Amino acid sequence: MKLARRLDHIEPFYVMECAKAAQQIAASPECDPARGGERMIYLNIGEPDFTAPPLVQEAAERAIRAGRSQYTQALGLPELREAISGWYASRWGMNVPARRIIVTAGASAALQLACLALFEAGDEVLMPDPSYPCNRHFVAAAEAVARLLPASPEHRFQLDAEAVAQAWGPATRGVLLASPSNPTGTSIHPDEMRRIAQTVKARDGVAIVDEIYLGLSYDDTFGHSALALDAEFGEHLVSVNSFSKYFNMTGWRLGWLVVPDALVAPIERLAQNLFICASTIAQQAALACFHPESIAEYERRRAVFRERRDLVVPALQQLGLAVPVQPDGAFYAWADCSAHHANSWDFAFELMHRAHVALTPGRDFGRHDPQRWLRLSFATATPLLEEALHRLQRVLAR
Repeated sequence: MKLARRLDHIEPFYVMECAKAAQQIAASPECDPARGGERMIYLNIGEPDFTAPPLVQEAAERAIRAGRSQYTQALGLPELREAISGWYASRWGMNVPARRIIVTAGASAALQLACLALFEAGDEVLMPDPSYPCNRHFVAAAEAVARLLPASPEHRFQLDAEAVAQAWGPATRGVLLASPSNPTGTSIHPDEMRRIAQTVKARDGVAIVDEIYLGLSYDDTFGHSALALDAEFGEHLVSVNSFSKYFNMTGWRLGWLVVPDALVAPIERLAQNLFICASTIAQQAALACFHPESIAEYERRRAVFRERRDLVVPALQQLGLAVPVQPDGAFYAWADCSAHHANSWDFAFELMHRAHVALTPGRDFGRHDPQRWLRLSFATATPLLEEALHRLQRVLAR
């Protein structure tokens, strides 16, 4: 079968390859407690161990029983768009009109819609290295070119305005950023975000900012949406968000975009043809995310994630797995394993076999020195994190 050439630019998702390997090892005798083995601890996948809270589950059940499961508007339920707008107002004091909010089938669909609407063949999009691999593949699927710029610990593994200005060329159309970032858990300082936006606007480009972990910010210095710059840069700014991470609805596949007014109709046209609409049941359920009882539970869980970060990062430092930048959001630690091994891919497999702890090697996340880095997800229960750290200490001490 002849395949489309665009597939040549879509690499395998190595995170999932490692996950499959971890599951195979977990099914082997060495991980069978009945045979004296120890169960695999999975710290490799970025999925909260929390699930949708009770009010959200109950709202989904009511919608199913009432038969509220038919198509919605392509832009999403009007009341859900209003609820998201209200969340921006109550959480950050921002005026984000509901008319500019587009509900999507997860943040993945949001990124695909934004890239298809804004980029075309030959366009170049600047991104930090390291960054989430699927983001550059959304660019490639639009037949544009993702150009990865090395982002050092000194710059919080993020792009800055100077790097953007220096890299910008005749084919450059914009930047695709993430704040907080997967895999590093680091955010862009609001002052630097403003300078990047100024640089992009001066070149008549667009900044797409992936903010799916914004709700899981732990530092008031960094926990600000790029939409705070809306009044000055709104026509050059697109924000992507999701119900997966802060709202603990990963498998419900629900996200949203905030776009300039001029982009609403074009993206609606794309969404009508590509997706029709996001899941109606998920949208009905998501309305309950913004109930005060649900928000209180989400904030309790955010505090738990912060406690886990404060457990994991110092422990990794003591194990010689240096975390050069404290994660200020999300639930990842980006650790330097070069003191123990020259290749994080091989090291990750070694740890799966010897410690029965699954981590993610840096191979997926960029091309600049990826073999040096491992990603640990602390989106799992504290007792399991403590046991995993104990096992790593046992193995690395040898």
